[in-house]
Amino acid sequence: MSRFALAAFLLSLAACTPTFNWREVRAEPTQLRAMLPCKPDKASRTVPMAGRDTEIQVLGCDTGGATFAVLSGDIVDPLKDGQVLAQWKAATLANMHGTGPEGRPFLPAGAMALPQSLRVSASGRRADGSKVESQAAYFARGSRVFQAVVYADEVPAEAAETFFSGLRFE
Repeated sequence: MSRFALAAFLLSLAACTPTFNWREVRAEPTQLRAMLPCKPDKASRTVPMAGRDTEIQVLGCDTGGATFAVLSGDIVDPLKDGQVLAQWKAATLANMHGTGPEGRPFLPAGAMALPQSLRVSASGRRADGSKVESQAAYFARGSRVFQAVVYADEVPAEAAETFFSGLRFE
């Protein structure tokens, strides 16, 4: 009988686990705080940005059929922030063969007010040819540039709002 009770208890815990289990995290090594709907993984990679190799830190996770990620890199020269944000947006849209990008100003608390600080929605294709939607925000603080992005077959509106509204600097 106790095995049955333990199994029932464990099943009830699994049933109570929400798809979007929101938590506030810090996007190291920055002062950016973000809300992510699952326990994030961390990674980094080096990419050419602003005429030099730049290490990009990635913090992200997958849940509910969506990928949520915050990326950042230090481009050293804050005078290039706007140019780099525009290039990053263009490269992301080109990579996903994005169509119909709709952008609106986006300025999380503590970010620099730049015309290129935008939240962009687009539809496109994954590498395997399947449909993908994205919502991405581009912003900067000092010499560090950021992209916060959600990819999914269909981006869940409420989850996207929670994710983007949770971005702020300490």
